[in-house]
Amino acid sequence: MMYPDPNSVTRVTSIGAGPIGGGWTAHFLARGYDVTSYLHDEAETPAFMTILETAWRSLTDLGLAPGASLDRLRIATDLEESLEGAEFIQESAPERLDIKQALYAKLGELLPSSVVIGSSTSGLTMTDIQANCSTPERTVIGHPFNPPYLLPLVEIVGGDKSSPEAVAWAGEFYEVAGKAPLQMKKEIPGFVATRLQEALWREALHMVANGEATPEDIDVALMNGPAPRMVSQGQCMAFHVACGAGGMATNLDQFGPALKLPWTRLEAPELTKELRNDMVNGCNQIAGDRHFADMAEQRDKEIVAVLNALKEARLG
Repeated sequence: MMYPDPNSVTRVTSIGAGPIGGGWTAHFLARGYDVTSYLHDEAETPAFMTILETAWRSLTDLGLAPGASLDRLRIATDLEESLEGAEFIQESAPERLDIKQALYAKLGELLPSSVVIGSSTSGLTMTDIQANCSTPERTVIGHPFNPPYLLPLVEIVGGDKSSPEAVAWAGEFYEVAGKAPLQMKKEIPGFVATRLQEALWREALHMVANGEATPEDIDVALMNGPAPRMVSQGQCMAFHVACGAGGMATNLDQFGPALKLPWTRLEAPELTKELRNDMVNGCNQIAGDRHFADMAEQRDKEIVAVLNALKEARLG
């Protein structure tokens, strides 16, 4: 199947009137696309427009693409009408498998097979969603992080019947559309970012349940500890750079036994030689030929920028 050049796409359809569907609509409008939004009922319009107006204030502060305008939005309550002229579909229907399967059965018949469909689902697999679709090869997961108009991450993965070409095309399109795409290696429950977030959430709930920390303690710890650093470096590179020239190898070889300390309620994986080497090699690949001191200096510069930006925003 020949899909269009991702750079040539000018019109997208966003399905869904909630915070995710509205957020995607705002994002695409801010990037200069013509957007048709499908709402299940006209009564959803006022709440939908409130989402857009809220998003638009932040998007304006961030900077709009040339030609970006709310005037490029068209709202439709008829599904077939909403799909007219669409070159990409972002589906954010309610998180119920029966609803999504019925919707994809319709989309499979109504849309040209060259139009890729991306689903915002956070808890369902594309293998299940595409089960009743007559053209499942062009269906993929395009899972955003909320709010979609501010956070750039979108996690991409296909189902059993998805075409690798469609998955790759979605990654290219999302990048052109101003997102930070993460093409996953396989379908897994919760994707990547949500699973990491849930690990934090579970530990937080354990500490509150056991009287070890309050919700305020937990948020203060995160906001003033790992969070600003994570803007610059994710968990893996933060530990890689923190150990100096020895990098991740030093971290795992010295602190690996701490994985089994009883401060976590999550079962830690066995630190096998294979896992240890995968972590070391992966971090070395990210670092490339950069010296740890240079990476630490850049990390500090970016953290300072984040902290100063937060200070300005809170004072303003």
